[in-house]
Amino acid sequence: MKYRLIVRLFCLAAWAALPSAHAGGAEPPAAVLHERLTRLAASPAELPAALRRGQAAASVCRHCHGPGGNSALPEVPNLASQNADYLLEQMNKFVLGTRKSSDFMTGMIRALTPEERVDIALFLSRQPVAYAPAARGSDAGRALFGQLCAKCHGDAAAGSHRIPRLAGQQMKYLEDSLKRYRSGMGERLDPMMAAYTRNLEDTDILALAAHLAALRP
Repeated sequence: MKYRLIVRLFCLAAWAALPSAHAGGAEPPAAVLHERLTRLAASPAELPAALRRGQAAASVCRHCHGPGGNSALPEVPNLASQNADYLLEQMNKFVLGTRKSSDFMTGMIRALTPEERVDIALFLSRQPVAYAPAARGSDAGRALFGQLCAKCHGDAAAGSHRIPRLAGQQMKYLEDSLKRYRSGMGERLDPMMAAYTRNLEDTDILALAAHLAALRP
């Protein structure tokens, strides 16, 4: 508990230290930012510089999400190896207010320039996941994943473009997210996710989370 409090204080300090000038200016259309991401990702000449910029800009994320996007807290998601388009889309949603979390999380993302968000998405998407040493899969979880999740998230749970990667994700974060979808109490309401999780028991959710946390695509 003490460690988590220290991490939260680091996050707040990082937010407070961000230049306020980043928050100004008009927000470009999301399609423009995704086009920039696609262009940089496909450009051997431009990508290395974008990754260096992304590594520097992502320093504001590391106190909660860990170095290279591997979370320091079990209830905070890993961002490492997440799909770049998905990462960018979620950051854009925080800026627009269509996705919410804590005030400091929203504030940090809104303080980034649109170009920094693109660079961060590229950088984090290329970082390896540090799997939890105790992560162990479950036969029941594997079966449930095949029945309910694989159609959208892929057989290896790697997702695609704007569908998130789930493989190697924090187990506690997965549990909490699935329970919020099941109850319809989260800020991210999705009819399909609600339909697929509605009849899951807590034991099913634990099995699914265990399978995904240990899964290596």
